[in-house]
Amino acid sequence: MSANIQTITDWRDYYELTKPRVVMLIVFTAIVGMFLAVPGWPGLVPLVAGTLGIGLAASGAAVFNHILDARIDIHMLRTRGRPLPQGRISESRALMFASVLCVLSMIALWSFVNPLTAILTFFSLIGYAVIYTVWLKRATPQNIVIGGAAGAAPPLLGWVTVTGEVHANALLLFLIIFVWTPPHFWALAIARKDEYAKVGIPMLPVTHGEAYTRLSILLYTILLVVITVLPYLTGMSGLIYLLPALVLGGMFLYHAIQMMRHPDDLDRAMGTFRFSITYLGFLFAALLVDHYYLIQLSI
Repeated sequence: MSANIQTITDWRDYYELTKPRVVMLIVFTAIVGMFLAVPGWPGLVPLVAGTLGIGLAASGAAVFNHILDARIDIHMLRTRGRPLPQGRISESRALMFASVLCVLSMIALWSFVNPLTAILTFFSLIGYAVIYTVWLKRATPQNIVIGGAAGAAPPLLGWVTVTGEVHANALLLFLIIFVWTPPHFWALAIARKDEYAKVGIPMLPVTHGEAYTRLSILLYTILLVVITVLPYLTGMSGLIYLLPALVLGGMFLYHAIQMMRHPDDLDRAMGTFRFSITYLGFLFAALLVDHYYLIQLSI
């Protein structure tokens, strides 16, 4: 009985290492990129192999992130319960798991999708798992801005999965997530400021203070609202997208303004962080619904 319980626990621990909730959002934006790339069905093989390959790469990068951050995770309330800090999985086993995920990802993308998607996915993986986690995260308070390029890649990767080329509209999807990332993560950084300071991670609220960070969140949110109008202005999408984008943008701005008005309320910072995840999901869902509505109008 105890052996069975241990097996279940190990499975859940490995699953936790992949950061499944983060990966699900990544995969969703990649799938939206696939469907936006073509006027109809993107094809079963690109859809399945691309989704699998991108998902495996994101999962592998997440495991590498766990490995590289294990020594600081033990000192942070938010992360100390993770499998590696608690010793439920050894670093060597986690490293093997991450390596297998990444190799399988490259095989799926190179063999069943196209080489360009595999190459871009590989650089995205390296950008997050190595450049951001090992260097940027510990080197500069602009870590999340620069490192955000890796996290913004999924819809671009999804687009390239289907078309085999980088398109301006794909870059626009990339830009939306790139600008979304700082206000999303800085809200969490404010709520966890003391923990980041304790382990010596130079997040913006640690190095520049909470007031500066809250202002930066507001300014980036304003920029985000402007950028999310561009799909409509360029003809990539229509009113079915624009109206939800403006409503969602207004809600995000409300959260950012409330953070400015209530600087001592850390619950508002966490509320902004949680809403930002919902925001991105609904924004990309609106892009997808609008895309197929426009197709129906043209038939």
